[in-house]
Amino acid sequence: MDEQFLRISRLPPYVFNIIGELKQKARAAGEDIIDFGMGNPDQPTPQHIVDKMVETAQRGDTHRYSQSKGIPRLRKAICDWYKRRYDVTLDPETEAIVTLGSKEGLAHLALATTGPGDAVLVPNPSYPIHPYGFVISGADIRHVPMGENENVFFEELEKGIHNSWPRPKMLVLNFPSNPTAHCVELDFYEKVVAIAREHNIWVVQDLAYADLCYDGYVAPSILQVEGARDVAVEFFSMSKSYNMPGWRVGFCCGNKTLVGALARMKSYLDYGMFTPIQVAAIKALEGDQSCVDEIREMYQSRRDVLCSGLNAAGWPVTPPRATMFVWAKIPDFYAEMGSIEFSKKLLTEAKVAVSPGIGFGEYGEGYVRFGLIENEHRTRQAIRNIRKMIKADGFA
Repeated sequence: MDEQFLRISRLPPYVFNIIGELKQKARAAGEDIIDFGMGNPDQPTPQHIVDKMVETAQRGDTHRYSQSKGIPRLRKAICDWYKRRYDVTLDPETEAIVTLGSKEGLAHLALATTGPGDAVLVPNPSYPIHPYGFVISGADIRHVPMGENENVFFEELEKGIHNSWPRPKMLVLNFPSNPTAHCVELDFYEKVVAIAREHNIWVVQDLAYADLCYDGYVAPSILQVEGARDVAVEFFSMSKSYNMPGWRVGFCCGNKTLVGALARMKSYLDYGMFTPIQVAAIKALEGDQSCVDEIREMYQSRRDVLCSGLNAAGWPVTPPRATMFVWAKIPDFYAEMGSIEFSKKLLTEAKVAVSPGIGFGEYGEGYVRFGLIENEHRTRQAIRNIRKMIKADGFA
């Protein structure tokens, strides 16, 4: 049968599968691959969070259907978190919704609010769900180059608005950024909100790496900007801050219209996550936060080992101020290979897996992304392997 599935046909081949398949073959052949490819935290969830989930799961009254927008107590905990953290006051009934991780929330918000004929502005490079959630919804994507110079970004953003017809409906942001680790200050969001209000554009900001900030940097929330809730929502995921990736807990806060649209869409699609997981998420948000500090310190230490090692090996990189990623420009002596072929080379010759930059958009070409998901011992071994590869090629 020659079937055409419209939404799937709009999705390009998943670039990361190329490296993923090579990685699987190498491991099947008994090779030890040091894997920096995925942003998948490798440490267990803090014990007090696990204990609360187990305790709650022992109660029979927690096994029924939950609420698709999250139990009221968790929505209150989310709003209290925003108040403590950013001095932002939110209504847990209308301005907060629990999602099955931020990825699910972003995708279903796209389905709820956009469709064929709508244009959406997305930075490039970007995490794949940010553009492709809207591609799946049927919308058209306008890529906004995200260079290191924010003035260029705003120039490109204005071009994207004025050169699109119909005018863009939504702008998607993700700072601190995956994959580039680019960080912004509050005045960046002030400009964004002003532009969005002027042109009647919704803004969706993904704050997944709010807690993974280093060297004194503090990631702001777009909701701190006066008037932001007229146009914006913000997503947060508990995956990274609390080592809870497999639990799939996130939330979306801000504009009532967008939160309401997401709630309505989700009401048709799910009954919410398992209640004991939601109760454990409350414990995470309201309990001892020293675990968050420990997780941040672990990633900072891994960052330092990786970046100092790459620099010493003759591969210049800049340590990121946030996220669990290092966005590394391919060394000049390998630059002409491109990110896919260079990633293949690292895998086959250095036994190191990374993500090719082209997988995050055309402006990601020339880079690779390291996820800080290997311990310091393994990271040092990866550096030795890379140094050996560079030396063997006569560049050291």
